[in-house]
Parts: sequence; structure tokens; C-alpha cells
Amino acid sequence: MAEAVEVVEIEEGEEETRESLKSVFPLSRIKKIMKIDQEINKINSEALHLVSLSTDLFLQFLTEKSTRVVIEKKRKTIKLEHLRIAAKRHQPTSDFLLDSLPMPESNPSVGAAPQKRSESHLEKPLRVGTRRIDQFFKKSVVDES
Repeated sequence: MAEAVEVVEIEEGEEETRESLKSVFPLSRIKKIMKIDQEINKINSEALHLVSLSTDLFLQFLTEKSTRVVIEKKRKTIKLEHLRIAAKRHQPTSDFLLDSLPMPESNPSVGAAPQKRSESHLEKPLRVGTRRIDQFFKKSVVDES
């Protein structure tokens, strides 16, 4: 039996334009973040690339939404409160991101000592097996006993 082989011909006028998309994030860092999940043992390079590009697209989206909030508020700098407002306005983003963002300070008085970032996280307990993203980026101290 002869197997049928499908041949795809490209017309002379058509060229297959396939841009290779490059991630702006280091793949090793993304792989490290993905491996935090205990259920993930190996990560396919294609999956890693797609997660990297998806992260890039999500951050572009969040930045655009936050920029709109900044323009509405007539400010020049995107702050945490602008990110929170942008996330609240988009339901799918709100569902997972608002729990991870630090709570805004309530009416900080002039001259008051700045509140530590980690103290603002104590208000809402995390689900078992989760940790905040800022904890990942802190350097861990290795106990050499």
C-alpha cells in the first residue's frame, strides 16, 4: 500500500511571512516561576515560549488599561491605585489579580513613616499552597547549619 502524501504548493506571488516572536522576559526566570508549582516536573520549550508571550501580552493589556485610568485622573505616573482600578474594571483580570495586589494605604498623613509593604499583606490570608508574587522575587537566605 502506498501512503498518500499531501503536498501544499505556495504560489510564486505568496511568501510565507512568519515572524519569530521574541520574548522580552528571560525564559529561565519564567521557567523558574513555573516550576514553583509542585505538579510541574518538565516544561516543553514551546509551552515556555507561549507562556512568555502570553505574559508579555497580558502586561501590555494591563499597562494600556492603567494608562487610560492615569489619563482620566490627569496624572503622569502609573501607581498601584491605577493598576487596582484598571483590574477592577476588567472582570477576568479582577478575579485573579486583585487578591495579589497590595491593599492601598488609607489616607496617609503628611510626614508619617512609610508603611512596610509586607504588613499590608497581612490583612487577607492566602489560600493554602499559594504565595504572593513579590515573595518570589525576594532573595532567600540559605541557612548553613
